Amino acid sequence: MDFFSEYALLIMFVILIAITITGVPLGIAMIVSSIFYLLMSGNDVGLAAENVLNGAFGNFVALAVPLFIFAANIMNAGKVTDRLLTFSLALVGRIPGGLAQVNIITSLIFSGMSGSAISDAAGVGKIITDMMTKDGRYPRGFAGALTATSAVVGPVFPPSIPMVFYALISSTSVGALFLAGVVPALMVCLVLGVAVFIMAKVRGFPVEDAIPWRALPIAFIRAFPALLMPVILLGGIYSGVFTPTEAAAVSAFYALLLAVFAYRVMGLKDFWNVVIDTVKTTAVVTLVLCGAFIFNYVITVEQLPQNVFELFSSWNLSQTEFLILLNILYLVMGCFLDVSTIMLVVTPLFIPTAMLLGIDLNHLGIVLVFNMMIGLLTPPYGILLYIIKALNGIPVGEMIREIWVFLGILITLLVIFTFSPDLVLWLPRLAGML
Repeated sequence: MDFFSEYALLIMFVILIAITITGVPLGIAMIVSSIFYLLMSGNDVGLAAENVLNGAFGNFVALAVPLFIFAANIMNAGKVTDRLLTFSLALVGRIPGGLAQVNIITSLIFSGMSGSAISDAAGVGKIITDMMTKDGRYPRGFAGALTATSAVVGPVFPPSIPMVFYALISSTSVGALFLAGVVPALMVCLVLGVAVFIMAKVRGFPVEDAIPWRALPIAFIRAFPALLMPVILLGGIYSGVFTPTEAAAVSAFYALLLAVFAYRVMGLKDFWNVVIDTVKTTAVVTLVLCGAFIFNYVITVEQLPQNVFELFSSWNLSQTEFLILLNILYLVMGCFLDVSTIMLVVTPLFIPTAMLLGIDLNHLGIVLVFNMMIGLLTPPYGILLYIIKALNGIPVGEMIREIWVFLGILITLLVIFTFSPDLVLWLPRLAGML
């Protein structure tokens, strides 16, 4: 028994890896391995249930996650994307590589409603990719790679589900994080737009038939209720009318009003399907959260954050060296692990060291979220590439051949965001939140 007690942590990680390899969901693997740890270390197994209950039901911030998922599902099912695409096409369709520019702009707009890269790619991404590949207008690989790349804006521009997770583990303000993501998200879209413009000129991508400027107001009016959603969301948070969690509820309710009454595109059957999809997705997310609550309790008991802190302290790393090391580590992990695992299990290990080095945790949150979004594109895992393949039938190999240019752009922007905290924090400071 002494052997098991002494090596309980190591055995727990072995069990976690073994269970995960068999295909068991990560949340269940974390719960099972943590319970084995409690048994081997002589702790009360009831601590597992206690941490799940306290974490899942005692945290107001975590409630925002299923509400944002619900809002995104309503927007996808309610055909709101059709109006957003029409407006974007009227706005930038006449530019070289018009549909590719529409892809970027629509992703930015939709990101103000979903908070999820996967929702972005699965919703508006599927439609615009089909438009781009129709009649061979754009190479399939390019269309799929751009759709996956533009979808990473979703969790950077508010609202953002990964930022809610980060606020949960770092005790930072959700509102400040949301506002800090605005400038980086706009920069990503601007740089991608310039890159697509250049590529369109070089590769001879088509220019869409110019929609008369007089049609723009009509397209804007049709899309206006949907465009108003992020305005209501952010305006309510920063004016103090409601908290970020209450904002998630407001966004879900507003999305429902749009789909049912403003656009009249959702019936009872559609609504029921949205509820079912939301419950399924929320169940998966909640399972991971519950596993993370127990897992993080074990990590805290074993003082892993302090050990990591002491390790980094012994290296005498500067802010710059620490951020470089962290970015490399997260880029590598992003190739193999999902966002929730990295955020909920790995990130808490580095927060004490970041605080000691004087790194603003809001700035760090934006850098880490953006870094993990790059991981969603990076082979071999590249979950966004596989989503595009499943929805549009584009071979992953074709997208991988096109993705490297976009990955280079995103990594360059990551370096800029990492070493320009004033750029990232300018807006929340202007709003008096920092």
